[in-house]
Amino acid sequence: MADAFSSSSENVIQRQVDVTETSRTPLGKLEDLYQIQETCDFITQNQFQKVALQFPDSLLQDSVAVASEVERNCKSKVFILGDTSYGSCCVDEVAAEHVGADCIVHYGSACLSPSKRLPLMYVFEKRALNLEACASAFRVLYPDTQSHVIVLYDVSYSHAIDDLVKRLSPEYPNLVSSSLFVEGDLCHIHGPIESKHGGGQSEQGDRQILHQFGRQMCLKQGSSISDYAMFYVGQEGATLRNFMMTWNRCCFGTFDPDTKEGRTESLNVNRALMKRYYAIERAKDASVVGILVGTLGVENYLSIIQQLKETIHRAGKKSYMFAMGKLNVAKLANFLEIDIFVLIACPENSLLDSSEFYKPVVTPFEMDVACNKNREWSEEYVTDFRHLLPGGRSHVPVADGLEETEQTDVSLITGALRSNHLQDSEHAGSPFISSVVLRNQTMTLANTNTAAAFLANRSWHGLEQKLGETPVEKAVQGRRGIAIAYEEEGTS
Repeated sequence: MADAFSSSSENVIQRQVDVTETSRTPLGKLEDLYQIQETCDFITQNQFQKVALQFPDSLLQDSVAVASEVERNCKSKVFILGDTSYGSCCVDEVAAEHVGADCIVHYGSACLSPSKRLPLMYVFEKRALNLEACASAFRVLYPDTQSHVIVLYDVSYSHAIDDLVKRLSPEYPNLVSSSLFVEGDLCHIHGPIESKHGGGQSEQGDRQILHQFGRQMCLKQGSSISDYAMFYVGQEGATLRNFMMTWNRCCFGTFDPDTKEGRTESLNVNRALMKRYYAIERAKDASVVGILVGTLGVENYLSIIQQLKETIHRAGKKSYMFAMGKLNVAKLANFLEIDIFVLIACPENSLLDSSEFYKPVVTPFEMDVACNKNREWSEEYVTDFRHLLPGGRSHVPVADGLEETEQTDVSLITGALRSNHLQDSEHAGSPFISSVVLRNQTMTLANTNTAAAFLANRSWHGLEQKLGETPVEKAVQGRRGIAIAYEEEGTS
């Protein structure tokens, strides 16, 4: 882990980087793969003058060719967004607004989180899917033809799912195929996707419709999603992990189109949930919380930030907000005074594996469990922070810390007693007050900022200013060269 913080300066300059060259898509296939004609129709019908094309890293090799075709056919100014501020699955509306774009065309894998600022069109990859191999793997995983199974998939295979379901439906009458959907009127797509106003659950005849994570599923009346098994088409990754953590009572089977193999997922969901519960206990022990802003495009991200700040403050903890783009170990290691971080991101990016980080990174749901006494840890696991807001399906009002009596509990990690209420001196004061000190000859009362107290205990406090003690001198000529080798030092 030391390499993440320091390295030899000579090695940095002399390092050779091996770049794997990715073959570009032939021009004849660009039209079908990137739906150029449908994209141009979307742009011309709405008379957009500036268009932002957002590509993930895996498709950047085709970005220039696609942009040239779109610009030639539409006569509009086209910009390429090649380095997203956060996850590539989210729409980078902030980068698009920097160039004054009228709309965004998002290519590749997407989390389908609702966006509200700019008109948006999704263009998914059309990855190859061997239908015969996929159907055979399904029959092996589910030999009982009366099994209740929901077919889930990565958006890159949405073009082939209807054909797969047609092959299996005659044999499996209880098979349910999920369909893609987006919320709001600003999102568009050419293909099997629907536009909805809001998510949640609704009823339609003898069926109940479930909307979650950009998917729509029709379940039998009176049944719940835990009564079904899941069959996922796609590779291991954030999408599958999000599904398995949320629907942790369902049995998952998967088919990987790259290896053409199916298997029953052996991930121990209970063990994964226990690891998350350990992070919750760490959050209960924490005194200083860092709120990491991991998205600027998902709807209601400002609302969840404000709710978290209030919840953390009511629990007697301090919070600080950080906006630092894509996260890594080195960035977060700069803030040693932070005891734990909470990440605001889309459902697929919120489950960050923080095993390499010095301090844990939890989700808004986990922080709410740690700070809100009215919420209890149960089998429900929430990755979409919008459900935690007032009016959401998983919203739990925060306990009023001002009315609570003195309560303490024991940390399951350190064994020490911890307080679960605001200090009396903080009730009347503002949460933004950093330090209040009252002194006289006999006693001292102090309410100090937690982070400032941490810095005060450090052995090194920074360079000594020595104001007024340093004599004024005339400027002298300094050394020449670069830091690795100044001229007078010579070469070794």
